[in-house]
This record gives sequence, structure tokens and C-alpha cells, in this order.
Amino acid sequence: MIITQIRSALWRAKIPILTVAATYFVSVAIGIVMVHSGNQFALSYRDNLVAKAHAGVILNQKSQLSKGLADFGGNSIGAAADTLGGFGIIFPYPVVAYRGWVGGIVSVDSDHISRLIHPKQAFYYFSVVFMQLLAYSLAAGAGIQAGLSMFRSRLKNAGFMWFGIPREALRDILWIYCLVLPIFLIASLWEFLSPWN
Repeated sequence: MIITQIRSALWRAKIPILTVAATYFVSVAIGIVMVHSGNQFALSYRDNLVAKAHAGVILNQKSQLSKGLADFGGNSIGAAADTLGGFGIIFPYPVVAYRGWVGGIVSVDSDHISRLIHPKQAFYYFSVVFMQLLAYSLAAGAGIQAGLSMFRSRLKNAGFMWFGIPREALRDILWIYCLVLPIFLIASLWEFLSPWN
């Protein structure tokens, strides 16, 4: 029953999810190409971003597990913001493009050497990026689908709505989050507990 509900929710939101995923994929690829071609703007931005992250709350946690759980919390909050932004249909796309680009520019290390040279490092990098891309795409896509259903329901004068959101769209968000949160948890724990970190 749960799997059927999740599958139905994913089917209804498939186009928004796929457009968000495509935006992520393109922006990650652009970031990778920029840093691997020696683009100074992208490399400097990467260095400043990583320096701020090292000074931030997540990396100041005592254990790798604490860091992973803090990262999971941050990703979950970001996903919720993407879902809410999706009610405005177009609002998540600039955030998605930026987040994907950042994911691409961190494909080099602090010495600007590619993390993709060694198979284990490349697998680690792409596995983390893929899981985060997947979870954020699901979250934003669910919100966009809800935004589209709000627009359609105004045109059709649909049945029960909560704050203008059709009941089915709200249920779909909850079912899709049954995937989003575990994927984020796995991604965050893998990112901080992996031996290839």
C-alpha cells in the first residue's frame, strides 16, 4: 500500500521532478567543467565557500556522526524551503541551478586537483552528489506539482483544499517525503562517515 501510494505520487509529479533533476544535472556539469578548465571565478568561489563551511557549525561538530546528522538537518530544511518555493512553480529553479553549480565546483580539492582522478574518490563524490540531487529534485518537484495543482484547481473549482492546496497534492508531498528524508540521511551519513571522505 505504501509503495503504491509513493509510486502514484511520483507519477503525478514526474514532470516537475524531471525538470528539476535536469536543471541540477546541467548546473553540476557546468560547475565541473568550469573548475576543471581552470576558471578563476569558479575556483575562487569554491575556495571561499569551503573556507566558510570549515568555519561553520556543521564542521565544528565533535564527531563525524554529529557532522552527518547536522548536514542531514540542513539538507532537510533546504528541501522544505524548495518544496514551499515550488508552490510558486518557478521559484525553486534558480536555487536548484546555484546549488547544482556549487556541487560541481567542489569536484576539485583545496589544491584545485580533480577529485575525479581516483576511482574511489570519484565514486564517493558522484554518489554523494547523486543522492543529494535526487532528494532535492523530489522535494522541489513535489512542491512544483502542488503549485501547479493549486493553479489548476482554481480553474476547475476543485473540492477540498487546505490553504488553496488540493488534498491530493498535500498527500503527494508527504508520500514523496517518505523517500526524501531517508535519501538525505543516507547521503549525509555516507558523506561524513565514508572511509573515502
